Amino acid sequence: MTTSPLWKKSSFSGGGEGNDCVEVAHSHPHISIRDSKAPTRATLTFPATAFVRFIESLKVRASRD
Repeated sequence: MTTSPLWKKSSFSGGGEGNDCVEVAHSHPHISIRDSKAPTRATLTFPATAFVRFIESLKVRASRD
């Protein structure tokens, strides 16, 4: 039996009504990302280690801006 991943909406996406959001799901050992406005469309899936490196690089870049 397979279970659907638990999708969590980013608290940092969009403004106002929060309609411009991404959702993230952890499916060990991967992380998946999708557009919350179109959840049945394509998702991006990364190895968890690569996703962590990506997020860390965004934090470094944001701290420089």
